[in-house]
Parts: sequence; C-alpha cells; structure tokens
Amino acid sequence: MSSSRRPLALSFPLHGSRLIEASAGTGKTFTISALYLRLILGHGGAAAFREPLLPPQILVVTFTDAATRELRDRIRARLVQAAALFRGDGEADALLHELRADFPAAQWPDCARRLELAAQWMDEAAVSTIHGWCQRMLREHAFDSGSLFSQTLETDHS
Repeated sequence: MSSSRRPLALSFPLHGSRLIEASAGTGKTFTISALYLRLILGHGGAAAFREPLLPPQILVVTFTDAATRELRDRIRARLVQAAALFRGDGEADALLHELRADFPAAQWPDCARRLELAAQWMDEAAVSTIHGWCQRMLREHAFDSGSLFSQTLETDHS
C-alpha cells in the first residue's frame, strides 16, 4: 500500500468530534480496535490525541450487550497481537505492520510494554452499551441530573 493512501484506521484524526457510520460487516470492529491501539500508543502526529491513553480513559459505546462483549474481546486480542509484533515475536496483518513502521525501532520495546499493560487493563475499560453508559452516568451524577440513585432500565426494544 502506498504511503499516500493510508488506511482510514491509521489516518483518522483522534481529536475533536468525529463520526464513523458503516453497515454491518464493513469492518467497524477492526477499525475501532485499530483506533484504540493508536490512542494507547499516542500515534498519529498532528492527528493524534494530546497524550497516550490507557483503557480506563477511553470510552467505546455500542448497541447491544453481545456487541459489547465481542468488542472488548477483540480489542484485547488486538492489543496482545500488536504487543507481540512490537516485541518481534508475532505475526500480524499489513495494518499492524504499517502501524509499527510509524515508530522508530528503538521505541518498539516501549510500545510493546504499553500495549501489554493496556491488554491487562481491559477489564477496567469503558466498553458498554449506549443504555448502560447512560444509566451509569445518571447513577454517578444523580445529584447533578436530578435523577434517582436506583433506576430500572427497560431493555425491551418493542
């Protein structure tokens, strides 16, 4: 792949407000996990977030509980895979190789450690459903929102 045509997952700005909208089966989970890696590594130059982050600092929101579990598992697996590649003991796809190539080889051990740490922190990651996140915010900010501390969430979509 030529350097003038970088994948969206490696060139997407990680600051400001952005929207990615895509149909089922178009690689949303793949792209989200790549964006997650970039946030962990502080990747992107001018497109980067102001500082590298750890999982508790990144919010990922999706629609269903099943999608939440899958997304959390896929992000963790991608972190482990990328850490292995940065250590030099793993196989990976072209996107991860291109991501690694954006860092000087002298930084690869530090990148690997950061990715390994992030994988270990995934149980603390903020990956939730939209309704779950809203409920958590209402509970944590009950006084500010004027809501009850304990609320019943109706998940019947009919």
